Amino acid sequence: MRNKVHLWGTHGTTIVGISLALFMLGMLLVIEYHSYRLTHNAQEHITYKVELMPDITDSLALALEKEIISMEMVKHVDYVSREQAAEIFSEELGEDFIGFIGYNPLHPSLMVNLNEQLLPDGSSDAVDKFRQSVSVLDGVSGIAYQENVVDELREVFYKLSWFLIIFMALLVVVTAVLISSLIRIAIYSNRETIATMRMVGAKAGFIARPFRLRSLAYGALGGLIASVLTAFSIWILSRQFTLDIIAPRHWIWYAAIGFVVTLAGMLIAYLSTAITVHRHIVKH
Repeated sequence: MRNKVHLWGTHGTTIVGISLALFMLGMLLVIEYHSYRLTHNAQEHITYKVELMPDITDSLALALEKEIISMEMVKHVDYVSREQAAEIFSEELGEDFIGFIGYNPLHPSLMVNLNEQLLPDGSSDAVDKFRQSVSVLDGVSGIAYQENVVDELREVFYKLSWFLIIFMALLVVVTAVLISSLIRIAIYSNRETIATMRMVGAKAGFIARPFRLRSLAYGALGGLIASVLTAFSIWILSRQFTLDIIAPRHWIWYAAIGFVVTLAGMLIAYLSTAITVHRHIVKH
């Protein structure tokens, strides 16, 4: 009875340890996904102002709008006429500046937002391609945008990405070492069974097979528990901080993260078992 309780205790400890290690890995993947998504969204909301010639007609401006919206890197375009630009500027200024200077000096413009699918990892190429494509169009006098904001966002994204990648690599190493130690303890608790099987002439492959299959079960169950804990944590964070992280558009990515975490747990557990069993049975 004591041996059975000890065996179940070993199994439970191993599964819980693997689950917690994979849970940390899953949460880090969730953070990586949302940091990437938020950086995309931030760059997508940057507006590029395509200034048009002051004497351009509305029909030609609308034709330019259709031509620009058809470009691959463009997501949305708004046409702002000279009159609309004057109204917006007057509201911001708090007085009618046209009545003061006697004419409207503002140009009509097209307010452009780029496609987030090309940002931020390809933002530099996308912006350069957009500027080159638009600047040669008839009726366009120039392109204005907050270049320093774009550069800062790109720099922040790359720094954050590299930090998370390095931290994730270190966490994978720690996870592998932890799971390997747990598997080694679980196998060591069965040393008497292994010794008995060797005494009756069982081959190394036959002895190792149940341990390898059990390690796959450990990894799969640990990954499943870790995925459930990750989903519960996401739900708690969403309710506590009112975050947009449980929308249906995120579900496929959460499912992919759960699959990767489970696969990583199974792979690490299997390799750890294979190495430990080989050392324990063959060499000794």
